[in-house]
Amino acid sequence: MTTVDPDEKRTDAAPPRPDAAARPLPLAVAVPVAVAAGLALLAAFPPYGVWPLAPVGVALLAAAAHRRRLRAGAGLGFLTGVAFFAPLLAWTNLHTGALPWVLLSLLQAGYLALLGVATAWVSPLVDRARWCWAPLTGLLWVGQEALRDRTPFGGFPWGRLAFSQGDSPLLRVAALGGAPLVTFAVAVAGGLLLTAGWRRWSVGGLRRARWWLPVGGLTAGAVLLCAAGLLVPVGRAGGGATVTVAIVQGNVPRLGLDFNAQRQAVLNNHVDATLELAGRVAAGEQPRPDLVVWPENASDIDPLRNPTAGARISQAADTIGAPILVGAVLLGPDAGQVRNAGILWRPGSGADLEQLYVKRHPVPFAEYVPLRNIARMVSKQVDRVRADFVAGSTPGVVRAGPVLLGDVICFEVAYDEVVRDTVTGGAQLLVVQTNNATFDEAEARQQLAMVRLRAVEHGRPALMASTVGVSGFVGPDGRVSDATGFNTREVVVRQLRLADGRTPATRVGLWPEVALAGLAVAALAGAAVLRRRRRVGPG
Repeated sequence: MTTVDPDEKRTDAAPPRPDAAARPLPLAVAVPVAVAAGLALLAAFPPYGVWPLAPVGVALLAAAAHRRRLRAGAGLGFLTGVAFFAPLLAWTNLHTGALPWVLLSLLQAGYLALLGVATAWVSPLVDRARWCWAPLTGLLWVGQEALRDRTPFGGFPWGRLAFSQGDSPLLRVAALGGAPLVTFAVAVAGGLLLTAGWRRWSVGGLRRARWWLPVGGLTAGAVLLCAAGLLVPVGRAGGGATVTVAIVQGNVPRLGLDFNAQRQAVLNNHVDATLELAGRVAAGEQPRPDLVVWPENASDIDPLRNPTAGARISQAADTIGAPILVGAVLLGPDAGQVRNAGILWRPGSGADLEQLYVKRHPVPFAEYVPLRNIARMVSKQVDRVRADFVAGSTPGVVRAGPVLLGDVICFEVAYDEVVRDTVTGGAQLLVVQTNNATFDEAEARQQLAMVRLRAVEHGRPALMASTVGVSGFVGPDGRVSDATGFNTREVVVRQLRLADGRTPATRVGLWPEVALAGLAVAALAGAAVLRRRRRVGPG
């Protein structure tokens, strides 16, 4: 009988199997992981607001796309995008039918498909240096959002990672570099979770594998980034005078696209609510405001062309004894054109045409229809936009008595440069006038989250005034006060301390995004070089 020394090397042993850790997840695992990534991202945003799930969603998508072929990376990213954007943007289909919602959701999902391709493409860099996984993930997310925020037709920044962090310590990072830096921090946190959680696995031993984002790795990455966020000071851009501001949420006769179908009804609601406030001021129940803010479309009739509408606004301003920032739809300047505007109405003198802001970024296919003849072939719903809104050309810096305010209208709050231009123009208070009557409470709360980020980004008190809600005040630290209910008539009054200083984010403007997106392009180029060397092999 022959014995074999167990320590003796066998010369007839089978060649070593490829390292299982060098292969992607099985597709049967990657597909549900990609869908879970989209659902985790969704849950991070209002109305759910479970902000820690944002980096988890980032990590899951990166895990699903890592080491995949580019086509598979695109498909997995697209699955994540559909699972995320379709429910996030469900409010777009409340009154216009499913087609616009489907098309918008698929378009936005396409950008996450590009992110899936980019994630798969840089896999050789990650395999070469595991430490770079987290910053690479952050760079790719910033690059994807920079592209999505601008294309097509001016972009659609809804669903940026930064807008999910209203209650997170990472919101403070906005004071250093705005929304792009917050997105970078969230995505880096996701990359850290993935780096800490990735483990070897094999197809046969998948049940025993422990690569799946263990609690220890998740906790360590999240705590590290959040602790860093806590160290960033916020709300210290400089103190100014104290003023009293009133938000009037007059409500509408009915929700939907026909919210203003009853002539002058929306205007009357806001006038009446302001007169009621004046009555409480006269009775000594509330202080007299220095400024009253009405929402977007509060005047459903052009008050500059309609004497009756103008007289009603003058009645409200004269009775309350304070200027009113009125959201109004103005006709012109040419026939068949309209403008979405905020106009200051002073007591005793009426409309101040020198303090007039016209929305600079109208919403395509909602306020104007690009390529109308082609768009009509897709859906005749575009003809509900009878007159195209004309874009304004100057930032919304409006002097209203003791307050120099920065006015942005509705979706403009999502665009970095629109808000920043008002602050660099001298605005001490950020005002977001919006009309949520055609959407729902989820959309309103998603928009309020953007206002919170802008307040921290520029160190300014801010407010959102909506026709139907949610309205409220936001401090320079991002905290919300006096938030109203949805589809209600409410008036809230608050004292605010104005701010004159500038945060680092205000000073640097676009440059953090330019730098991060540039590094993302460099990473893609570096991965291309590494891939080429691997194909060529040793000479």
